[in-house]
Parts: sequence; C-alpha cells; structure tokens
Amino acid sequence: MDILRKCPRAVPLSADLFERLLAVGAVVLLIPAGAAIMRGRAEWSQVQPAVWAHLLTVLAALVLTPFILLRRRGDGRHRTLGRLWVVAMLAAAITSLFVRDQAGVWRLSPIHALSALVLIQVPLIWWAGRTGRVVLHRHCVRGVVLGALLITGFFTFPFNRLLGRWLIP
Repeated sequence: MDILRKCPRAVPLSADLFERLLAVGAVVLLIPAGAAIMRGRAEWSQVQPAVWAHLLTVLAALVLTPFILLRRRGDGRHRTLGRLWVVAMLAAAITSLFVRDQAGVWRLSPIHALSALVLIQVPLIWWAGRTGRVVLHRHCVRGVVLGALLITGFFTFPFNRLLGRWLIP
C-alpha cells in the first residue's frame, strides 16, 4: 500500500485548506467550551475528577492542534508539540473510559468505541511520523482531529450534556 511507504519525494510542509479549516474548527470549538466552563463555575465542585481530567486533556489537544497544523512541519518544534498532542489525546481517550453518567453509573456507549479507535490511531500517528510515512501520518492526523476532536467536541453541547447545560442553562 502506498500510504504505508516512506515518502520518497518532498511533501508540502505547509498547511493545505483542509488543515487550515481543521485548525479554525479547533479554535471555534475552544470558544464555546471556554465560555461553558466559565459559566458553570457554580457546579465545578460537583464534577467528577475523571470528567475534569478528560476535559483538561481534550482542551490541551484542542489548543495544540492549530499550532501543529498551521506551522512548518518536520522540525523539532513540530515533533515536540506533536508528542504533547499525542500524550493529550491518549490521556483524553483513557480518561473518557472512567467518566460516569449523571447518576454515577458507568455504561458503555458509542463514544467508548471512539476512545478505543483513538487508542489505536494516535500511536499509529506517532509511528507514521517517526518513520517518515508522511502521507499516512497526515491522513491519520486529519481523521483524528476531525472525528475525535471536532465532531465529538460538537456533540458535547447538545443532549443535556455538561458543557451544553453550562453554556445554555
């Protein structure tokens, strides 16, 4: 498969339109998330530690995403920011497994399948970047940012979920 091969030719190191849109999406998602967190101050003490850990790791990944996607790739700073993003994403996936519903009951849900996917994809992202498989690396990053950060992040607001309740009481 071509996507698994090391890239023999120069690959553009700048962000394309899709990556710029993903970066904008991360910033746009941070705004209501930050607003919701600030509006929910009165309930902060009632939030489970696992929820706080999950929320903080997701926010860290969201903050890092535009910097990684929009700046030059392949240098030491890109690798350092990428490692931090990998740790944040893995921590977000792991902490999501400990989040319970409002009644304190732990239930498997479709979101747990996404957590499992992130636990597979994120190490693949790291490995692909580390071994020079730039095309695979780029495809996987785009997929995880779109699916695990942006689409999933959007769904933290409706359906009477915590950030949605805090944002629109």
